[in-house]
Amino acid sequence: MVLFFLPFLGSYANFSAMIKLRLQRIGRKHEPVFRLVATDSQNSTKSGKFKELLGSFDPRQGRGGLVNLKVERIKHWLAHGAQATPTVHNLLIDKKVITGKKINVLGPKPIKEMTPRSDLKEAPRSDLGGESVDAKVAPAIELTEAEAGK
Repeated sequence: MVLFFLPFLGSYANFSAMIKLRLQRIGRKHEPVFRLVATDSQNSTKSGKFKELLGSFDPRQGRGGLVNLKVERIKHWLAHGAQATPTVHNLLIDKKVITGKKINVLGPKPIKEMTPRSDLKEAPRSDLGGESVDAKVAPAIELTEAEAGK
């Protein structure tokens, strides 16, 4: 909570930052387990500070993971303007706490365009004695066709 003195109001105004519903990792190394917490958006994810513990999530427990949620408290925070992170939003949709479309958290796949490369044009190569690649390969192909005819 941040207090600001506003001279035109003659008093201190109370401004608090936005509340976020986010996952907080609490598991050991190579054993991820997460808490679902309501926290101030200015707190870092690893600060450990949160306003309320709303559930837990263990992604190692099969498809969808093991989830324990306090549904009423989650709905309370969302009703009072809390914003869920995209991953938490998708988790709440999976568990049918809220309805809506999922958010793509991975981002769009990069598009690789096939462009012709100018450096692949046939040119004399110094390692082949100045002859092109086709000039070295062509006699070998003719020889195999002649052998095939015998």
